[in-house]
Amino acid sequence: MARPVNLLYRLYERRLKRELDKSVPVPRHVGVITDGNRRWAKEFGATTADGHRAGAAKIVEFLGWCHEIDVEIVTLYVLSKENLARSAEEVSILIEIISDLVEKIAALDGVGVQLVGDLEIVPADLRARLEAVTTTADCGMRVNVAVGYGGRQEIVNAVKSLLRTRADDGTDLESIISELSPEQIGEHLYTKGQPDPDLIIRSSGEQRLSGFLMWQSAYSEFYFCEAYWPDFRRTDFLRAVRDYGLRQRRFGK
Repeated sequence: MARPVNLLYRLYERRLKRELDKSVPVPRHVGVITDGNRRWAKEFGATTADGHRAGAAKIVEFLGWCHEIDVEIVTLYVLSKENLARSAEEVSILIEIISDLVEKIAALDGVGVQLVGDLEIVPADLRARLEAVTTTADCGMRVNVAVGYGGRQEIVNAVKSLLRTRADDGTDLESIISELSPEQIGEHLYTKGQPDPDLIIRSSGEQRLSGFLMWQSAYSEFYFCEAYWPDFRRTDFLRAVRDYGLRQRRFGK
């Protein structure tokens, strides 16, 4: 027999899903900061590796939820530039788990994988495995996997790329300065050609971006959830989407 609490959650999920089916706008692009794996592991007396594995399993589940409501793009913040400064043992574990995760995502039907981040700072073995499953083909859902990612560095790299391109075209410095625009910089970001995220979700109760999509999130809606990422439920996701759908987006107007 199902526990009463589980039954209530299922009934609540159905109600949330019905609300979404009644013309509530669904975000086209969802970003997610998958935070809290280590704290989850500590709370349950598990190892750090167990926490990261549980978080990876939740990502696959999360993508299924996104697919159910026709989200087109998901950007996952799985490995920041700063994360690479953790202990060699933990980084080694992360590399293996992330490699396995991305291969699983790439194997999902109708899903395309794109890497976003500074791959030059990512360990060579991880970079090789990730690049092997990257695809540029059209697909039902695009999944951006942020590895070796830093928001400030992305902007710096975009400006460098723009300046290099214009210089190669023979454009003089004064013209580059006078013609510089946000749109030009946007064309050199990791997510170039994609719409900015409509909704950004962060788990674990932390209420900050930690450098995630700093440029692209100017007019994103944010949803912060107390649950650690391995405990993030479909109910939490549907709440976030419902909350997004009920907001009035003004885009600064």
